[in-house]
Amino acid sequence: MALAERTAGVIVNADSAQVYRDLPVLSAAPSEEERERAEHRLYGSLDGATPCSAADWAARAKAEIADIQASGRLPILVGGTGMYIRTLLDGIAPVPSIDPEIRKQVREAPVEENRARLEELDPEAAATLNAQDTTRIARALEVVLSTGKPLAEWQKRREGGIGGQVDLRPIVLLPTRDWLYARCDDRFAAMIQKGAIEEVKALLERNLDPDLPVMRAIGVAEISAYLTRELTLDQAVAAGQQATRRYAKRQYTWLAHQPPAGWPRFTEPLGISAALALLQPNG
Repeated sequence: MALAERTAGVIVNADSAQVYRDLPVLSAAPSEEERERAEHRLYGSLDGATPCSAADWAARAKAEIADIQASGRLPILVGGTGMYIRTLLDGIAPVPSIDPEIRKQVREAPVEENRARLEELDPEAAATLNAQDTTRIARALEVVLSTGKPLAEWQKRREGGIGGQVDLRPIVLLPTRDWLYARCDDRFAAMIQKGAIEEVKALLERNLDPDLPVMRAIGVAEISAYLTRELTLDQAVAAGQQATRRYAKRQYTWLAHQPPAGWPRFTEPLGISAALALLQPNG
């Protein structure tokens, strides 16, 4: 926010949950006060019934960034969805369309069965994926079944990235784990008080496809279990806090190791003056 105010910048969302307008509380969408302080784009810009892939978001982000730059302002990309950021900067693999029947078979099969098939057809991908990562296992399997090539081969031929066309000033924030996890717990408890239960109730009443990204947002499953009386409120809050910490841990690991080594990483609070210095040509 301070960077946007001092540089006449525009904040552009790079978080996969914050693209949906259905979950302003659970996704910690910018408040009205924050929107008045600085312009925000791609926050709450999609209905939950519309799935948004990394490629979809990257295409929209490129258009917003170009428009912001054309007006002489600074785009400030904010968010922790690594695949979104990577797709925008590095481009996307030109994977052909997946055969609908193969996709249907893979998406309907248990994750254990898909993982076993992936270990046979693409052992490299199987070795790098979490055994319970349903979405990524399914994606890797459907690609190799439909195209005859493993996903890694397609990813070597990324296209459409803007990383080489912009003067990028990355800042990676890696706070201490104890501080981060305490914030996760406090945040989820605060969301309950601010209307997260009512938000999920309204979402469930829409009877959307449970496989849509918005239905997999952190907190939806846990609060749903409370609404159906499978969990008490305290149990649902504890489960939501645990899910948040687990996701933060995965984000932390990704940000610590996946971005280029030259991207500055900060484990201590970064003051506004230091952040502004990083934006200078020799920062």
